[in-house]
Amino acid sequence: NDVARVEQCTFVCTPTKEEAGPTNNWSEPSEMYAKLRGLLKGAMRGRTLFVIPYMMGPSDSPLTKVGFEITDSKYVVLNMRIMTRMGEIALKRLGNDPNAEWNRGVHSLLDINPERRFICHFPQDNTIISVGSGYGGNVLLSKKCLALRIGSYLARTQGWMAEHMLILGVESPEGRKHYVAAAFPSACGKTNFAMLIPPAHFKGWKVTTVGDDIGWMQIRDGRLYAVNPENGYFGVVPGTSYKSNPNAMKSIAHDTIYTNVALTDDDDVWWEGKDGPAPSHAVDWRGNDWTPESKEKAAHPNSRFTTPMRNNPALDSDVEKGDGVPISAIIFGGRRSDTVPLVYQAFDWNHGVYLGATMASETTAAAAGTVGKVRRDPMAMLPFCGYNIGQYFQHWLDIGKRLSSPPLIFNVNWFRKGVKSQFLWPGFGENMRVLKWIIDRCEGTGGALKSPIGWLPSPHDLDLAELDIDHKCVAEILGIDHEEWAKELAEHKIFFDSLGGVVPKQLLDQRERVAARFKE
Repeated sequence: NDVARVEQCTFVCTPTKEEAGPTNNWSEPSEMYAKLRGLLKGAMRGRTLFVIPYMMGPSDSPLTKVGFEITDSKYVVLNMRIMTRMGEIALKRLGNDPNAEWNRGVHSLLDINPERRFICHFPQDNTIISVGSGYGGNVLLSKKCLALRIGSYLARTQGWMAEHMLILGVESPEGRKHYVAAAFPSACGKTNFAMLIPPAHFKGWKVTTVGDDIGWMQIRDGRLYAVNPENGYFGVVPGTSYKSNPNAMKSIAHDTIYTNVALTDDDDVWWEGKDGPAPSHAVDWRGNDWTPESKEKAAHPNSRFTTPMRNNPALDSDVEKGDGVPISAIIFGGRRSDTVPLVYQAFDWNHGVYLGATMASETTAAAAGTVGKVRRDPMAMLPFCGYNIGQYFQHWLDIGKRLSSPPLIFNVNWFRKGVKSQFLWPGFGENMRVLKWIIDRCEGTGGALKSPIGWLPSPHDLDLAELDIDHKCVAEILGIDHEEWAKELAEHKIFFDSLGGVVPKQLLDQRERVAARFKE
């Protein structure tokens, strides 16, 4: 019962419910503090208490934050040592300034009882208290808790952006380099995309990783510059292989913690989707005997690896650059089996914000609940926005007004299926073909057709050379079905209405414009 993030146990505790907004569970701070103090009283008796000073972000970045986490879990200590810049470096960053900003984090396993499980954020106090869980997303307080929930609140008040985004670099054979940020919901391929290896056809092209999960972005010279606040990768293991992500496989070959995978008889790890045949016998993630005939999966669908980013052979040379890397494009994307084409480009910044605000994905095992249900997940931040979602949308719109050279905004969907429920696009390294079109658009050289939803590539605009794919397949994956989009726009309205009047008028107007373009 402790293998994924639990959104129903996650709270944002602000003075008023309106500040937390319609997408967060809210509790009045003094009431929640009292409840947590009661749960924590004597909770660590007989256990070792660990104090973790840590730093999020490069040591010389103006965005970098310092936190302290108190915990009774060795697992938390070992993972935080990989995922953050831990120890003296954090204390040096804090210095002797008594007014220095730092995050207070308290965690206790308690008895891992779901009924006594609370992950609570107090944005005004820069405080996080998590009890009753040992799962990474709930207890590595640097990650979703500070970097996104508290981070997004700080970003709004301080004028920057904290986003659930990978950051990658793309360099052409001629040496031109662009950086791209991409927001996908959990378990939708962020790590695979961030570590992409171009196919042989793209000789001379290089893709490098800045980060695979979280991007902090600031404005400088009218552009957005991004840093990765993390120091490692906490990735979904099942499906990771030399076919899907060779760089991840090389990264996790050493100095890595595996969580909820299977253990083979020769003390190796195994998971569904790993290269080679399944072991004849293993101990599964629950500690039970497992064979290939077993009905249960050997590794939990949300099993994880924790590995230092220095292990990544494709690590970008500017990953520690405090000023960040300049972002040429922002990509939104989710797991959609129908309706949404492979790739399209927003007409402008506000239209791009609308694409992000209405993005949806079929749910995965990364969070507790039903798998496969289409859920709206604006900017992939639905579980992570630490304040009112309407104000978050407005913050995006306001950032756009301050940018003289804003990134172009795109939407991708690697997961569209055909009539036989097969994936139409091969994905993985072949996503380079879509990425190249995005870079071409950034450089003003890529062709596109105007559609009601944005700029679409024609099949001729995508470099499909040496790719074994049927022309009908390409047409289908780039197609826009008017009936499906009528339903999609109706769902957009239902979603906006469900937020109770907090959506900025500019985004409501964008929806009307899309609908009007379909009637033209």
